Amino acid sequence: MHTKQTTDSIKLDFVLEAINRKLLETNNHPLNTTEIIILQGIWDHKTYNIVAEEANYSLSYLSNVVAPELFRRISDIIGQRVTKKNCLIQLQTYLISQATSKKTFLSQDSGKLSSSVTQLMSPRFPSGSISLDSPFYIERADIEKQVYAEIEKPGALVRIKAPQEMGKTSLLLRVINDAESLDYRTVSLDLQQVGQDILSGGINKFLRWFCANIAYQLNLEPNLDGYWDEDIGSKISCSLYFRNYLLQSTNSPLLLALDEVNQIFEYPEIAKDFFPLLRSWFEEAKRLPVWQNLRLVVVHSTEIYVPLQLKQSPFNVGLPIQLGSFSLEAVLELAQSYGLDWSDEKEANLLMALIGGHPALVHLAIYHLSREDVTMRQLLETAATSTGIYGSHLRRHQVKLEEEPELAIAVQNLVNTNEPILLEPIIAYKLSSMGLIKLDRNKATLTCDLYRQYFRSQQQSHGIV
Repeated sequence: MHTKQTTDSIKLDFVLEAINRKLLETNNHPLNTTEIIILQGIWDHKTYNIVAEEANYSLSYLSNVVAPELFRRISDIIGQRVTKKNCLIQLQTYLISQATSKKTFLSQDSGKLSSSVTQLMSPRFPSGSISLDSPFYIERADIEKQVYAEIEKPGALVRIKAPQEMGKTSLLLRVINDAESLDYRTVSLDLQQVGQDILSGGINKFLRWFCANIAYQLNLEPNLDGYWDEDIGSKISCSLYFRNYLLQSTNSPLLLALDEVNQIFEYPEIAKDFFPLLRSWFEEAKRLPVWQNLRLVVVHSTEIYVPLQLKQSPFNVGLPIQLGSFSLEAVLELAQSYGLDWSDEKEANLLMALIGGHPALVHLAIYHLSREDVTMRQLLETAATSTGIYGSHLRRHQVKLEEEPELAIAVQNLVNTNEPILLEPIIAYKLSSMGLIKLDRNKATLTCDLYRQYFRSQQQSHGIV
């Protein structure tokens, strides 16, 4: 099952004390034993089923009677809507806000609290996915609501695509967390972790790796040989393994989250069999109830063009989710999370003009600005240089362009004009997938001024006019 995250940044004892003090201040009775049991379960990432079983309570009593009243009471005292899904984050955020506003709501000798809050408020360098309990995650409310609703549908397939560093894996973590709140079984596979020996071993070796890893995460014996038959082939063996073993072992739906499936794009002999297999499971759910228990979430970077046959591809069925840039409001929200006062919107607009709301680039800028590593003026002056905070990001794109000269030529042409340009379809697809261009009626412009400045300087350094 999906790896449980341990909430050790702020201890539950501190949160319970804060809630009880606030309840008493507002003439409410403190938390009772059953309410504390529910909060402890949420803190340990347990389902209501497990909490009820361990505490010897009725599941319906905990989930339908105690929990709704508990969340209503907490919502009233902290001024935010609290649910089982967001309870952990809302309470930690509340505790931080109380500490930063210097309100004394805990005993003065709680030195451990001060240390915990300081630890949580000293953000890590923004790299990779954002953890579930991070106060620095910016919700994409409409998208998240849409995905959460979709995975409740029998046989659902959701495909999330975006260039690198746009927030795909952070969203995926929250989709998995939502599925677990519904008591789904969950499996998450990052296909970047597939070894070279597996990928070079052909479709049979890959599918056995695939099935064994899913079984291990579900705490099941792999039992591959009981279902694998070379006479019928690895794809049918894999389907029978899913249908007769993984899906029928329990009535609980199985959410299978596949991250970075673009890793498989680089192995056409596997891709041409694996992706049609996923597509067939989605289609089978329309006629066989057992397949309706499988909910697929496929996540991929679109930076590699793969000419898959449409009738066999899982990338033209199901719910498509395209992650885009942050809005001005999202940038202001993130700045506030880092303690920056951008209420006049001046700094936010300057940043948006430079990087167009690119999530990872916005996050990186606000991180450095909040630490006072650079001023906004210094950031703007050095952003498009190899020594600026975006040097690594820009070099990654430069390497890609050097590997594909036709893309480099297209970018050179875009740098030298402010007018939209009509590009060859595949070139436009690749550059758009990399996040370097945006398309309007098949005509391309550079995504943001950062890229224009950087690639113009590259042209000049190489003597290209």
